[in-house]
Amino acid sequence: MRNLLSIILLLTSVVLYAQDDKKNTYFDFNYFGGNIALHNNDILHLIKGHPEGFVFSFNKKTYGNKVWEQRYNYPEYGVSFMYQDLKNDVLGNNIGLYGHYNFYFFKRHLMLRIAQGLVYSTNPYDKYENPKNIAFGSDILSSTYLMFNYKKDRLFNGFGFQTGVTLVHYSNANVKAPNTSVNTISFNLGLTYNLASEDKDFITDSVDGKFTEKIKYNLAFRSGINESDIIGSGQYSFYVLSAYADKRLSHYSAIQFGTDVFFSNFLKELIYYQSVAYPELNVNRDDDYKRVGLFVGHELFVNKMSVETQVGYYVYYPYDFEGRTYLRIGLKRYFGKTLFGAVTLKSHGAKAEAVEFGVGVRL
Repeated sequence: MRNLLSIILLLTSVVLYAQDDKKNTYFDFNYFGGNIALHNNDILHLIKGHPEGFVFSFNKKTYGNKVWEQRYNYPEYGVSFMYQDLKNDVLGNNIGLYGHYNFYFFKRHLMLRIAQGLVYSTNPYDKYENPKNIAFGSDILSSTYLMFNYKKDRLFNGFGFQTGVTLVHYSNANVKAPNTSVNTISFNLGLTYNLASEDKDFITDSVDGKFTEKIKYNLAFRSGINESDIIGSGQYSFYVLSAYADKRLSHYSAIQFGTDVFFSNFLKELIYYQSVAYPELNVNRDDDYKRVGLFVGHELFVNKMSVETQVGYYVYYPYDFEGRTYLRIGLKRYFGKTLFGAVTLKSHGAKAEAVEFGVGVRL
């Protein structure tokens, strides 16, 4: 009951806030239902029924007052509240809060929403009370959802209609084992409600010419905690030092090339454990847990935020862990022209290794 009251108060606050700027805001409500995707045979026993839920969102429109808004076809941003019943007592229910962007195509009839947030799992793994839930090893999860909708606004007194496909991903990124994660693929059906009787006109008067920059040099430090796949092996800190160059090609994108040095303490413990418990693996307890990688990357700029994607290859790799190729994807936020903060996910294919919290400079 306390959680329900908190949610009601939060939604009420959002509604009251929206009244102050009616022409810029609207709400939408989407019901969705579908299936859990089988991305790993280990979760086959967890796929039962057809998960369903709803998303309630507050959206703020842009009209081109800033150049980046015109550049991206007047996107919207906002917050979403999601509830999902996974139709399995072992998995329980998930309750999440997200920040999102809406991007538009084909005369604003098609909308792509990209959302990232935190989720509370009502029934995570427990050694004694819930040992079958190998998907969620912690009660707080990271989550991403994508929504691709056809929209028709203002059909009747501010109400509109939308329908499409929703993809939801839940994972704790190996902060704590187990963590096989869950992905759901759903169809959604929803309503929109605009607070104002009509929209403002879009501003189209900016001149967005060619833009490039000289090569810039970046230093970044990332850290966090994670655990190996061995349940109960313990959470350990990790540290990543990165140095790379980037070349800005346009207002939208830059390319990167650089190197990472990884100090992953969970690997130190895993090497020791395997050398003692599994002699047939021929793991030497003195194997180095450090790794060095080279990577290429791309950065997509949206206002002061950017989306960073990188593909790397370990050139120093004394201990074999999940292969020599690694991936990184995440969000950066610039503070001025030189400082930035970042939250990124590092993985080997679909297998997450860590969520990295980082700071850096671009010189």
